[in-house]
Amino acid sequence: MQKGILAIAAVLLVFPASVFAGNLKIVPITTLQVLTSNNTSAADNFATQSNGNAGAANVSKLDIHSLLYPGARTKVIAHLMPWFGDKRHMQVGYLSWDPEQIHRQVMDMISRGVDGLIVDWYGPADDTNVTTLRVMAEVEQHPGFTFAIMVDKGAVQLSPCAGCTPQQTLISLLRYVEQTFISSPSYMRIDGRPVVTNFDVELHFPVDWKAAAATMTTNPVLVFEDANGFTHSVTDGSYSWVRPTTHDFGMSYMNKFYQAGLAHPHMHTVGAAYKGFNDTKASWGLDRIMSQRCGETWLQTFTKINSIYNSTNQLEMLQLPTWNDYEEATEVESGIDNCVSVSAKMSGNSLHWSLIGTGSEDTVDHYQVYISTDGKNLMPLERLEAGTHSMNVCSYSPDNGKYSLFVQAVGKPTIRNQMSSQVEFQPTCGGQSANIHVGATPAALTMRWGSSAASKVTVLPVSGSFPGVVALSCSGLPAGVDCTFSPASVVPGSGGVVSTLTLSSNQLVPVNTQGPARKGNLGMIFLFPGIGIAGLTIIGGEGTRTRMLRFVTLGILAVAVTCLASCGAASGSGTALNAPNGVFNIALNGDSGAQHTSTTLTLVIQR
Repeated sequence: MQKGILAIAAVLLVFPASVFAGNLKIVPITTLQVLTSNNTSAADNFATQSNGNAGAANVSKLDIHSLLYPGARTKVIAHLMPWFGDKRHMQVGYLSWDPEQIHRQVMDMISRGVDGLIVDWYGPADDTNVTTLRVMAEVEQHPGFTFAIMVDKGAVQLSPCAGCTPQQTLISLLRYVEQTFISSPSYMRIDGRPVVTNFDVELHFPVDWKAAAATMTTNPVLVFEDANGFTHSVTDGSYSWVRPTTHDFGMSYMNKFYQAGLAHPHMHTVGAAYKGFNDTKASWGLDRIMSQRCGETWLQTFTKINSIYNSTNQLEMLQLPTWNDYEEATEVESGIDNCVSVSAKMSGNSLHWSLIGTGSEDTVDHYQVYISTDGKNLMPLERLEAGTHSMNVCSYSPDNGKYSLFVQAVGKPTIRNQMSSQVEFQPTCGGQSANIHVGATPAALTMRWGSSAASKVTVLPVSGSFPGVVALSCSGLPAGVDCTFSPASVVPGSGGVVSTLTLSSNQLVPVNTQGPARKGNLGMIFLFPGIGIAGLTIIGGEGTRTRMLRFVTLGILAVAVTCLASCGAASGSGTALNAPNGVFNIALNGDSGAQHTSTTLTLVIQR
């Protein structure tokens, strides 16, 4: 109960105070340009590419951790490529070694909830080392944000020491890393030990990692690659990557990797979350493609993690491979396109919207409605959960005049935000001149999925008598909740009238359950002897012993009915398990001709 009160109090704090004062005052705090322009570290002129990289746009800055299981303490790390602007690579509109660009990248990562980055390092002799040094300098300006080095196979080839074997070069590289990067206070450490990873060094060169590591004085945490990285002779753990040659979007690969990590609980497991893969624009490409599926591949990588890990069995670290590999189209820097747009329109005083396109609403975190008097400077009006597609604007008591409304579909973390076109609105709410008033007692309800809650709605004349018929309705209901009034139409007269509002929510069921489950539930009746004709005979008897049997039998009947009701829901009727919980503002509307009034009822839904 206390949690429900706190949640309601939180809503009252963020709800526009002027609404309760009677008239909505427009106080812009942002602009349409800000909400639709590029808010990423991708270059402003970066355009959508045929390999699936989304052009620079406005993307969701919701914390990536929110896609993980509740209570996750997982560190999210971005894998950074330091070479764009180099003639050996694709042009993406910026120079990786530009300190301003590095600053934008680190700030963008932090704004999305990223905890640190790993630089794909090609050694001190390669031009990209300048970028790496400047990345270190930038990271050091952000306490709590860290960086680490991945020794790429290219470092052995491009930064060899004079006359050295691959083994000697590897030792030389590790010494440079130790002296130059690990000495930084912002270098990534686990239990005080610096983290060093590598990419395919052993696949291309005959090296002995154990011997090379023995020359280091900082006792690094060495992290290798793939499921077999957990069994390397000198490993401290392993990381996963994006594997485009699989036919299930890498899920079998990821499952094998996570199971290997669970089998080695004393080692460090670094999972992966990726949007897809497409190397058709890379000079070395092999036409390997893993479809992004309009954001579904990205979300599925988190679903896989959440099916294996939880708050008591944590995934230690998660890497994004990659932040900015544009050539293999794994970059998430420019965001992920969910292939939808928002269509909005007015119907009377109600704003309605829908998603159009080939994408799915499960890529949308929530909707944000904005209001404006000039179509440029905007004020947030209401945040509504995904699945909600209408809102009665009169419930906010706008003054007479002309307004512009916008609906933004805020994507799940790193997915594009989508803004509707401008919707013109001139209210006919009646405002202060309305001759009827609607109130609710109680004005806040709490319920669980599969239950209902009721409130008394009073319709009063403002003065004198109101002989007209007032139709009662709800708007702003979350998906899976129904609203009924008894009666649905009332005549206030001179003394007012009361109608009973009932909010009912569907029963929660597993997301993908099928119909056959209901058939088996009928058999539950036969699990209880005494139910049926024999049971009715017992219930109908007299005497103390019979009354005891009656109570026992009624209890069994209650259990049976409850089981039938709850188990039967698994047949596919009801609301999916991912139905939204939380606090919702519902408008209770009274309409009679041109007369309109409304009040806000707060609904708290708990699972």
